[in-house]
Amino acid sequence: MLDANLKTQLKAYLERVVRPIQIKASVNDSPKSRDMMELLHELQEASSKISLSESHDDGERAPSFALTTPGQDIGLRFAGLPMGHEFTSLVLALLQVGGHPSKLETAMIAQVKDLDGDFTFETYFSLSCQNCPDVVQALNLMAVLNPKIRHTAIDGALFQQEVDARQVMSVPTIFLNGQVFGQGRMGVEEIVAKLDTGAAGREAKKLSAEAPFEVLIVGGGPAGAAAAVYAARKGIRTGVAAERFGGQVMDTMGIENFISVPHTEGPKLAQALETHVRENDVKIMNLQKAAELNREGDHFAVHMESGAVLKARTVILSTGARWRQMGVPGEDIYRNKGVAYCPHCDGPLFKGKRVAVIGGGNSGVEAAIDLAGIVKHVTLIEFDTKLRADAVLQRKLHSLPNVTVLVSARSTEVKGDGQKVSGLVYENRVTGEHHTIELEGIFVQIGLLPNTDWLKGTLDLSPRGEIVIDGHGQTSLPGVFAAGDCTTIPYKQIIIAAGEGAKASLSAFDYLIRSSVPETEEAKAA
Repeated sequence: MLDANLKTQLKAYLERVVRPIQIKASVNDSPKSRDMMELLHELQEASSKISLSESHDDGERAPSFALTTPGQDIGLRFAGLPMGHEFTSLVLALLQVGGHPSKLETAMIAQVKDLDGDFTFETYFSLSCQNCPDVVQALNLMAVLNPKIRHTAIDGALFQQEVDARQVMSVPTIFLNGQVFGQGRMGVEEIVAKLDTGAAGREAKKLSAEAPFEVLIVGGGPAGAAAAVYAARKGIRTGVAAERFGGQVMDTMGIENFISVPHTEGPKLAQALETHVRENDVKIMNLQKAAELNREGDHFAVHMESGAVLKARTVILSTGARWRQMGVPGEDIYRNKGVAYCPHCDGPLFKGKRVAVIGGGNSGVEAAIDLAGIVKHVTLIEFDTKLRADAVLQRKLHSLPNVTVLVSARSTEVKGDGQKVSGLVYENRVTGEHHTIELEGIFVQIGLLPNTDWLKGTLDLSPRGEIVIDGHGQTSLPGVFAAGDCTTIPYKQIIIAAGEGAKASLSAFDYLIRSSVPETEEAKAA
C-alpha cells in the first residue's frame, strides 16, 4: 500500500508519539476492507505504540476504523481509505491521538475544550479534494481535545448510497447531529465561531481595541502575504485582516509555474505563505471580511462584517477574486446541489452520471478532460464560436468518446426537482432555439470576479470592478494601495500577485516616510 520512502517518513513522524494508539477496525468482505487492513497493518509496523484490532458487523460503517488511546474518550473515525489528500489527515490524527501537541494557538485550544454539548460531526470528502483536509483535520483535532465532540470522516465515493440518500453533491459537506452544518473549507476558528455564537462578537470588540497599524493589509493571498513580510521587515506595525489566509490559492490544485518550486499544490503553498508571515512581527486576524473603508482624521478605518473596526495610517487592499457565476435562474437554488465550481473536489460524487462544464477556456477544458474519466458523459458549453483553450488541451478533449462540445451556446436556466439539478437549458446563439440537456451536475468554469463590491464609491474601479492602480500600486485614494487579482494589473498569476504585494508594501512605506517628514519653512512659504 505504502512505498518504501513513505514508510520511512511515516516511521520518523510516529517517533513523536508519546502514548499508545489503539486502532479499532470495522470490516466486511469487500476489497476495500482488505485494502484498508493492509494500510492499517503497515501503520502498526511503523510504531511499537500502535495496536490493531478488527471486528465484523459491529454496527459501524465498513470499512472504517477508529483511533483512540487508553484512558481517553476520543471519538475519531475514518470511513474508507484515507489516501490521496487525506493521508496527511491520517498522519496528523495518529500524532494527536498519540499525544503529540498541535500547533493550534493556546487560546483556541482552551475555547475548544470549553465547548459544552453533544457534537456528533460527519464530514463527507473525496480523495481528490484539496479543500477537504482542512475540515477533516480541524474536526479530528477538536475530537481529540474535547470528549463531547465526535467526528467521522467519510469517503463519499466509497459510501455512494449514503451520499445519494443525504443528497451530498459537494465536498466537503459537514453534518452535525444529523443536520447539515456547513459546506466548503472550514478551519477550527470557523467551526468554533459557529458553535460558540458569542465568539465573533468578543473577537470584534477585542480587535476594535487594537492600536492603529502603520500598514493594514486587507486580504491574505499571495499579494497580502508578500506585502505583510515586506512591511514587517521595515519594522513598522503591520496587520493582516483576511477572510481566510491563502485566498484563491487554497482552491488551486497543481501549481507548476511558481519559480524555484517545480510543483506544489494550493493548500501547501498557502500554508507556506502563512508560515512565512508568522515568522515576522505581523498581527494576523482571520475570519474578517471587509465591509467599508473610510478616512477618519489622520487614519483610515476599515469596518468588518463582524463589527470590528481596524485603524491604520496606510491600507493595502489585496482582496483577490472569486469564481464568476453564470447568473441564470436556478443557479443559486441548486448551488452545492449539482451546481459546482471545483471539479477536482466534487467530480468523484458524480461517478457514472451526466454533467456539463460551462466555459471553453483552459480551466473549462481541463475540467471536462478530468471529469470524462469519472462520469458517464460530459457536455462542454462555450458561449463563443470556438473554444479558447490551448490547442494541446483541445486535441485531448476531442479525442474523448464521452464528451460533446457545444459552441455558440448560452446557458439560460438550471433545472431541478427542488432537491437537486436535473437539467440545463441553453440557447443556440445562431438559430435562437432553446434546448434542454438532462444531467445531474453542472461545473462552472468561466473565470473570476474581483472582490471589490464593498469599495464602490470609495475609490476608482474599472468597468470590470478592478481597483485602478498606478505603477506604484497607489489607488485614487492617497495612502491606500492595492495589489493582486483585485486590481487592474494584467495577467492574474500567483507570482505576479506576490510581486505586486511587495511593490505595494514598499510604496506604502515610502508614503509613510514622506507624510511624516515636517515641512520646511521654505516649503510652507512656497
